[in-house]
Amino acid sequence: MVMLSETRTESGTMILNMGPQHPSTHGVLRLLLELEGEVVVNCVPDIGFLHTGIEKTMEARNYHQAIVLTDRTDYLSPISNNLSYVLACEKLFNIEHDVPRRAQVIRVILCELSRIASHLIWLGTHALDLGATTVFMYCWREREQILSIFEFISGVRMMTSYMRIGGLAADVPEGFEERVAGFVRSLPPRINDYEALLTRNPIFLDRTRDIGYLSREDALKFGLAGPCLRASGVQFDVRVQFPYCGYEEYDFDVPYSNEGDVYARYMVRVREMRESVKIIRQGLEKLKGLKGEEYRIDNPKIAFPKREQIHRSMESLIHHFKLVSEGPVPQPGEAYGILESPRGEQGTYVFSDGSNKPHRVRFRPPGFYNLQALPQLVIGRMVADVVACIGSIDIVLGEIDR
Repeated sequence: MVMLSETRTESGTMILNMGPQHPSTHGVLRLLLELEGEVVVNCVPDIGFLHTGIEKTMEARNYHQAIVLTDRTDYLSPISNNLSYVLACEKLFNIEHDVPRRAQVIRVILCELSRIASHLIWLGTHALDLGATTVFMYCWREREQILSIFEFISGVRMMTSYMRIGGLAADVPEGFEERVAGFVRSLPPRINDYEALLTRNPIFLDRTRDIGYLSREDALKFGLAGPCLRASGVQFDVRVQFPYCGYEEYDFDVPYSNEGDVYARYMVRVREMRESVKIIRQGLEKLKGLKGEEYRIDNPKIAFPKREQIHRSMESLIHHFKLVSEGPVPQPGEAYGILESPRGEQGTYVFSDGSNKPHRVRFRPPGFYNLQALPQLVIGRMVADVVACIGSIDIVLGEIDR
């Protein structure tokens, strides 16, 4: 049921409010739909209901303290947010080539786990929007396993704040590799189950095929990113075009489609989960030869001292807390960290004025740009198709509103 208020226009069309409280808008998104009967004549997205001022708040924290705020933007993929900001800071401090190899491999594994977790919650909710309740329960089950791994390494299920400037907050505990290996071993048959329920399901095909079409030209015009862009035939992936964390060493394909509809965006994300499994397996192989290596740079002017380096004397503790409270101080300048989040090109711009706090922080969230295309997707379609189109974009209002 669509939660609405309606108004008649002089032309006889009806203005209808969909959201911001409706679950099918995937967050506090308000859509002003102009309808002629049940056909959408116009659509105006209205955002801003979840604005938290995260970017401005980060400017009042030092470079280390600001990391915890990045988790709250794209709350379905917090590790990607952490890493995007950290990559920008590492450029600012000129240490991007000094990050230990072990830390880089673990970053890749965690980012791919985060990508799978995000795609799982997208697939489950998207299927639920279209009436497939079983898929939602299955996807939630697998996502819980990933969150348990995040809790195992950081103590927190979602807002892990696990990335650090120069490496990681801590080394992964014993048993991490085994838990991750067990998960990626069990996931491919589960993905087969999802596809068995949806990929050739006639009802799902009717709700997704030739719905919400977006051409390659329009996708580029709107500045789309991630699976939405690749489903319209553009083979752009930051992991390939602008590799980071050693992604150039991994063998994986970039799924894409030329169909450009809701179904194509579904298939691209399903294939991406399979490719993420391949990347994680390669990362686990690389970790075997990196046991005992550093997980963070040894530079007390930039990175926190490791736990084993903190002596329990009062003098060393005072020095440690002073480092934490003051934070590092870079040279004046600016940097941009970019990565491929589950929703596409995630960028973080950081400007330094030479103090211990970022003078300016600005995110480039992929969901904000992907949402621009929604009117193009739904105009001329039925009201029921609006739900399918919103779900196919995979928006997260936390990163759109910020």
